[in-house]
Amino acid sequence: MDNSVKEQLIQWAEKYNDPEYFQEDPVIFPTMMAEKYRRGECSLADVEITALMAAHLAWGRRAMIVRDCTRAMDEMGWKPYSYVMAGDYRSGDTSLHRTVKWSEFAQICGRLKEIYSGRESIEGMSNGEIRCLIYGRKEDPKAPDKKINMMRRWMVRDDGKVDLGLWKKSDKRDLLIPLDVHVYDQAVAIGLTCRKQKDIVTVREITDAFREIFPDDPCKGDFSLFGYGVTHGGK
Repeated sequence: MDNSVKEQLIQWAEKYNDPEYFQEDPVIFPTMMAEKYRRGECSLADVEITALMAAHLAWGRRAMIVRDCTRAMDEMGWKPYSYVMAGDYRSGDTSLHRTVKWSEFAQICGRLKEIYSGRESIEGMSNGEIRCLIYGRKEDPKAPDKKINMMRRWMVRDDGKVDLGLWKKSDKRDLLIPLDVHVYDQAVAIGLTCRKQKDIVTVREITDAFREIFPDDPCKGDFSLFGYGVTHGGK
């Protein structure tokens, strides 16, 4: 990778890894819950459930995502763990967010109740387990798992800025870039990948490119891509 490109990516990462740029972003919901957790006002499971729901709804316009995450949190009374464990969920065919119906929200809550009945935290669950056992998706070893990798970034990265750093047994060196269409387009434009498929192989290729720049924290590169999107009219 050209040194000037590396330097630009480092500058973007340093500039945009800042809560100032994420005031209207789904990360604000687990952030609020994490602040309560640090004050001893809720459990780690409350933060995890909030992060899972916010990540699940994180597609489309940011204002719409924030609006609909707020609807989900209001439904849970901002006490997601208590709501999940109580077992009385809003369901039905009306939309919570775009094509996500309240019935899907209820199914996720039901699966979370089963999981939290046997454990205090979902830290340690693999992407495949979260995909199938929580989100109820089919097994797909090639899937980029954007939502899960984003949620994992929130929970693991611990520099005290945008991300929460609450999963202490996880290593940020193992994190993968959350890959959606915008991130893919930005990575291609910068030259981090030339693969056509938006799959796990491409995710690993982009992550490995950032590992050259941020060897101990490759997902810091996600903020570089955000910076590219901002400066080039994308993200």
